Amino acid sequence: MITIRKALESDALAIYSLRNRSIVANCANYYTQQQLALWTQGEISNEFITDVCQNFYVSIVNNQVIGSGKISFDSGMLDGIFVDPDFFGRGAAKQMLAFLEQLAVQHNLTEIKLDSTLNAAGFYRACGFIGECISTYHSPRGISLDCVPMKKSLIDG
Repeated sequence: MITIRKALESDALAIYSLRNRSIVANCANYYTQQQLALWTQGEISNEFITDVCQNFYVSIVNNQVIGSGKISFDSGMLDGIFVDPDFFGRGAAKQMLAFLEQLAVQHNLTEIKLDSTLNAAGFYRACGFIGECISTYHSPRGISLDCVPMKKSLIDG
């Protein structure tokens, strides 16, 4: 059973590791090997640890971090939704997305947004997000990647 809780500083390394494994496993058919290498290189930064403590939530199975996600309550932006490759296809990403959406509703947000990787756009569309145009995501790590900006209204009607 998957549970979700607020991330702790002690979760940062597990999140960083599963993020990198997820990128390599899921994105290889959509981005170049050079892009993947740049995207996943380097050590965990203090900025990442701070971000984890302030904004991230983790999915847990048997006391193991198997997924992550974050939300900005200021902008409604979702990010960092990654699942450990050993847990692909078990509903962890969908559960995290629903959890973050509920947090957005609780914080009176009317819309949530994200920049989808090319490989995940279909998943997000199936979860109610809209967006078709390809744009460029500028990573905090200094690389640029094609992405699909998407949004989802949280207001009925």
